[in-house]
Amino acid sequence: MKKLLVSLFLIAVSFSYAQLKFEGVVVDTLNAPLELANVVAINKKTSALESYGITDVEGKFKIQLSKNNTYKIQISYIGLETVFDSITTTNEDVFKRYVLKSEAMLDEVTLNYKIPVKIQGDTLIYDADSFKTGTERKLEDVLENLPGVEINEDGQIEVEGKVVNKLMVNGKDFFDGDTKLGAKNIPSKAVDKIQVLRNYSEVGQLRGVRNNNDNVAMNIKLKEGKESFWFGDVTVGGGASPDEALYLAQPKLFYYSPKYTINFIGDVNNVGEVALSRRDIRGFGGGFRNISRRSGTDINIGDNSLNFLTNQNNALEVENRLATANFSYSPKSSLDISGFLIYNSSEFLSRQRSSIQYTDNDLGLDIPDEDTEQTSRERSDQGVIKLSASFQPNFNNQLDYDVVGRISNDEQNQLAFSSVIGNTIQRDEVNPFSINQNLNYYFTVNERNIFALEAQHLIKDEDPFYRALLGNDPDPLEEDEYDTTAEGLGLDQNQNNYDINQNRRIKANQLDARLDYYYILNDVSNLNFTAGTIFSRQRFDSNIFQFLEDGTVFNPTPDPELLGVDRESITVDNDVVYNFSDIYVGALYRLKTGIFTLSPGFSVHAYGNQNSQNGVTYEDNFFRILPEFEALLQFKKSESLTFRYEMRNQFTDVSRLAENLVLNGFNNIQYGEPELQNALSNNVSLFYRSYNLFNNTNVFARMAYSNNVDQIRGLTDFESVIRTSTFFNSSFADETFNTFGRIQKTFGKIRATFNANFNYSKLNQFIQGRRAINEGFTQSYTPSIRTNFKVAPNVTLRYNYSITDNIQGDRETTFTRSSPSINFDAYIWKKLTIRSNYAYTVQKQEGGDTQSFQTWDARLNFRNDRDAKWEYEFKITNILNIDAQVRNSANNISVFTSETFILPRLITFRVVYNL
Repeated sequence: MKKLLVSLFLIAVSFSYAQLKFEGVVVDTLNAPLELANVVAINKKTSALESYGITDVEGKFKIQLSKNNTYKIQISYIGLETVFDSITTTNEDVFKRYVLKSEAMLDEVTLNYKIPVKIQGDTLIYDADSFKTGTERKLEDVLENLPGVEINEDGQIEVEGKVVNKLMVNGKDFFDGDTKLGAKNIPSKAVDKIQVLRNYSEVGQLRGVRNNNDNVAMNIKLKEGKESFWFGDVTVGGGASPDEALYLAQPKLFYYSPKYTINFIGDVNNVGEVALSRRDIRGFGGGFRNISRRSGTDINIGDNSLNFLTNQNNALEVENRLATANFSYSPKSSLDISGFLIYNSSEFLSRQRSSIQYTDNDLGLDIPDEDTEQTSRERSDQGVIKLSASFQPNFNNQLDYDVVGRISNDEQNQLAFSSVIGNTIQRDEVNPFSINQNLNYYFTVNERNIFALEAQHLIKDEDPFYRALLGNDPDPLEEDEYDTTAEGLGLDQNQNNYDINQNRRIKANQLDARLDYYYILNDVSNLNFTAGTIFSRQRFDSNIFQFLEDGTVFNPTPDPELLGVDRESITVDNDVVYNFSDIYVGALYRLKTGIFTLSPGFSVHAYGNQNSQNGVTYEDNFFRILPEFEALLQFKKSESLTFRYEMRNQFTDVSRLAENLVLNGFNNIQYGEPELQNALSNNVSLFYRSYNLFNNTNVFARMAYSNNVDQIRGLTDFESVIRTSTFFNSSFADETFNTFGRIQKTFGKIRATFNANFNYSKLNQFIQGRRAINEGFTQSYTPSIRTNFKVAPNVTLRYNYSITDNIQGDRETTFTRSSPSINFDAYIWKKLTIRSNYAYTVQKQEGGDTQSFQTWDARLNFRNDRDAKWEYEFKITNILNIDAQVRNSANNISVFTSETFILPRLITFRVVYNL
């Protein structure tokens, strides 16, 4: 593998030496340099676009050309006449000076070639065809070829290090702007232009007065002929695996017209291809609007959905059924109506083996090491519906309303073995629903005065149920490992099994509303005054009970002393009502001066907390000032540095306030603290970006530091491997620091990228009544080289190396992980597409064992030409038929190695019909 990587690297380097530099300067008739002029070189022999570039602030350009060729040169600039030239290269670099005249001075000339990349203000425009090699099938394949654009491990689109928050097609939201669904399903051949909209604002009136630095949107412009016409593809297929027959059906249909759009995506398969994960579906309906986030207050209303054990990419069996539909309708220019519906049903079978070593030196623990093996069968049925309307009769008025409804039916059944506890059977199920409404009105009084009213209302209802069945010997002379905990919980120990059950019901009702007034002082400064409120009401009910062998229900009475609870009494029932309020006003000043944009501000909050339980009311009312500051240094249009500081107030959810017992699992018992206070965090970040098409170099770096004061921490006691926890406000600050950087440079047809990541965290943990500091250091480095030939095969070489150090008291654990990989794709005879991905991963614990595993997938596609209606695909996943992947990790109390079993080798044949 190493020899192959070195050979390919040398080939890539040798290719770069077969090129020369074509440099020059572009000016106007007054000899003033022209920044962002486009330079295109077309190979006269092949009529193909060979290279392109954009001039810098001094009007200079530099591109790579092959030696001993003849090129047609095209120089263009908005508002000026395009210049055409011809050059013949030898072995020497070439320098040229070009003067562009006003369009009125020359006859009109039609451009013969598309510009690969254009910059218009905050918008980057990529011509999709300029970056296609023939192997692309979906939008994500094109995006991976674009300079400055990445698809991260979660399937999200990143531009210059920022996650794209919204995806549109012809200016219309695609499934509420979801980028992952669009990237994986929109056909690549339908894409004409890809527009990256930096500093994007959904409300045009607020674009110049509100901070949109973190907002990045992407708009896909369809090719001519794709409007008012159905397009897409339908894939059907089947295959074989060692255990069962395979099937697959994936219709993906799209219709766009100026008045309305319809999209439908379906997916039924058992080959492990998950179009949308459970987490993806929970994230639908977000977008840019987050009212309480901008207030400086974080109120946690909890998430009591099931913590499924299975990562959907690592399972023994996967069955997935997805049906989604999206529409938009514009009956008139001032009104847009849109919505979507998603139904997803998935079933998974997983198996995992783990070996756990508990930290015991500095904390004085006496916890036995534990080997576990668990098998889990999971099922999830999810439904999401959203309806939206936007009414804008004129530029000065805009009214938006949307409502999102969610419902799901989830269950999980686990069969587990522990070398300490023995065999257990567990069942989780929950049927939650939520309704979220947003109402926003924006009114521009005149050129100096703008009002924005935004309100959001959420109703949420969750009903998780938990059941655990453990073996027991009722003979009092025979003590089982769980007997001490069972006695502490007050269970009936005269049973052959402990049948433990828990019902919970969590209801939340929350209103966020704020009114912003913007006063435009002049062209470079404005004031923003805010008045807002958050009202939240949460209700938490829980009950632990035991089913006896005769079918009756037994209500236990716990013994706090045996559980290690420092209270005179405790019960298994909770009935808590938690009311929270935040009434605040704020002011923000925004000033542009030279290269600086300064935004100092603050908000004043009147907080009210009240929770009632067991006949007692706990109340806490206080005021707090939360400052914020941002400074943007715009060195030039494509280079900037942003500094940001903000103080945030964090409030817990109701479950941590419930003072009686709650089961997070049979071996994880919790009781809350009704007098918990808020936590305060100081957050500092620095972000640098440079997108330089003059020398084809993209650089970005991000650093962030957070210091948490009065952080809510856990107090944990262990009885064997069974933990009992409560919470308190720690006076010891927790800290996190992380930095991430990427540099990317293109040398002709070779693109080199280097990513580096460093994370540090310091957490205070409290176990068995003693404090210890847990420090974690993680550093990761990923160099890669990628070719981008139009006709030759393309290769991506990547090497990921990471080191993780975890210091737990006086014990230090170090893990290293290295993973070289190669991706290969080729478009042969304009008919055959070959794609293959291979990775070899080695993990090692210092002073311990070394584990390794390999992954290799490949597919072969055949079609008569790029416009063919029919296409045939042969695909193999897990070619080497490995049965498991290994992972080493550490947390604040243990070090563990886990082995996760995965899908076997799957072979499928597919037929694709392109509309």
